Amino acid sequence: MITIICGTNRTGSNTRQVAQEYQQMLNEKGVDSVLASLESLDLALGKAAFLKFEQEILMPASHFIIIVPEYNGSFPGILKMMIDNSNPVSWHHKKALLTGVATGRAGNLRGMDHLADILNYLKVTVHPNRLPISRVDTLLDADGKFIDAGSIRAINNQLSEFIQWMPTVDILPLKII
Repeated sequence: MITIICGTNRTGSNTRQVAQEYQQMLNEKGVDSVLASLESLDLALGKAAFLKFEQEILMPASHFIIIVPEYNGSFPGILKMMIDNSNPVSWHHKKALLTGVATGRAGNLRGMDHLADILNYLKVTVHPNRLPISRVDTLLDADGKFIDAGSIRAINNQLSEFIQWMPTVDILPLKII
């Protein structure tokens, strides 16, 4: 299962719109996904709502797509809190795809590097095609849809690579000896 994590708790954010676009593009490619928002999640350690989120969203996922906005040259503290409060096993031996979004010109390159280091520590393999989306506020229309052909092409390419990176399971006929 692919879980798309919207890496902020700000309501109505560009990050949420980009995450929804990723989910739509995956759907068009015939790939199911779950969109996990941090907007109204109580991330307090040991709280029932967070434990439910961990059990139903993080643990079953085999692959993550994390849409991570730039906050003060890195990524949001709420995303770090979610990672820190989760059981490390929720992350072990899984794969992740990172996309940075920013209204500035670097597309959160530094924040994706910080996040990749943390994920690698948690035994997550991070896909090498980390996509920085710069000036995101100029690339989306009023409905939150990408209007820039170059961005759409880059995202489709990134998602195609990620899908090819996912294992396929061939069920072979049982051989009786």
